[in-house]
Amino acid sequence: MNVRRSSALAAVFAAFATAAFAQTTTPPRTPRTKPVTQAEVDRVTRDAILIDTHNDVTSKTVTGYDIGTPNRTGQTDLPRMKGILGAEFFAVYVDASYVKDNHAARRALEMIDTVRTDVIAKYPGEFAPAVTAAEIVEAHRQHKIAALMGIEGGHAIEDSLRLLRDYYALGVRYMTLTHFNTNDWADSQGDAEDTAVAHHNGLTPFGKDVVREMNRLGMMVDISHVADKTFYDALETSSAPLIASHSGARAVSNFTRNMTDDMLRALAAKGGTAQLNFGCGFLSQRYYDAEKPLMAELRPRMQEMAKIADPVEREKAMDALEAEFAAKIPPATTADVLAQIDHMVAVAGIDHVGIGTDFDGVECVPAELSSYDKFPTLTRALLEKGYTEEDIRKIYGGNLLRVMRAVEQRAAELKGEAPIETVYAAGK
Repeated sequence: MNVRRSSALAAVFAAFATAAFAQTTTPPRTPRTKPVTQAEVDRVTRDAILIDTHNDVTSKTVTGYDIGTPNRTGQTDLPRMKGILGAEFFAVYVDASYVKDNHAARRALEMIDTVRTDVIAKYPGEFAPAVTAAEIVEAHRQHKIAALMGIEGGHAIEDSLRLLRDYYALGVRYMTLTHFNTNDWADSQGDAEDTAVAHHNGLTPFGKDVVREMNRLGMMVDISHVADKTFYDALETSSAPLIASHSGARAVSNFTRNMTDDMLRALAAKGGTAQLNFGCGFLSQRYYDAEKPLMAELRPRMQEMAKIADPVEREKAMDALEAEFAAKIPPATTADVLAQIDHMVAVAGIDHVGIGTDFDGVECVPAELSSYDKFPTLTRALLEKGYTEEDIRKIYGGNLLRVMRAVEQRAAELKGEAPIETVYAAGK
């Protein structure tokens, strides 16, 4: 690869993207006066391709949970997905603890395997493996759920672009650059205020190479969890649109992992999309304020539970703690979800907002939207608020499909470019 030429191409793309997706004022929706019928709700929900860009049920299936049976302590199971969900990005979540002794890659492979073996292969009549936007659309046509994967935590590549390419070959189509932990090449929002953590002021030179190699492969760059400076570095470096797979608007709830209005505008200007997290703290300032002192109390207990050797017992203990936690604060509501969507649409535009529930990865979600079978509730609320059927199709999945196609197109344009490590090995 000619690095100078690639930088120039990135600059050209950025200029084009900024012009193509220049932000215009989005007028507020006018509430419907005509009653919304159940038939309309059902049709709109059914016809839209609902794409959830982040689901952590894999942390259960990897320890033996059968996704075909009722998930009594969480939000995800096949009976509640069928007929509503169009595509699922299953989280290949690698906890920071696996960094010790270089176990991160092993854990990533285990998580990839649980998607391939415990979900897709176990229920081939219900799930279809997918790695492209076209395959998501085809799965929807066949009335199947497209199953995709996104790595959560860039430490999973163990500082190796070769491992990144291996994950792509195994079907991974996005990577969250960090999790709660700052890794060797990118700062995380999770420890952005911890002065004991070695920071990089965003992305290191290698971190920027990770982003460029993801562009070359056709893997979406996900900036949920990253520090604000990392976000801006990734945005500047990438020659393809970015996603925030499970975030929200900081102006609505000042949750640290939510995005500022400036970040939402910048993401949209480059053609990206911000996917709304259904975690109560992400949605509601009231909930977030009440949650903070409880989290300080519960965090030491969570750390102790993490030491339980038996994965089944550990999961039971964590579920019990989450239930105890949830009983202490009234959850967020559908109105909070609407407030987030309204704000994100007003700031970023209707073409740059989507859904990334974080189901089975957060301790609290709105009771009225506690799984996929409840999405008609959101459809009705959006219609009543004045969102059109086309608006809802975009939010539910159309915007994400557009980003996927743009990332795929950028990879096609870069086809024939040498992998970055190969260039460095040649001394260029």
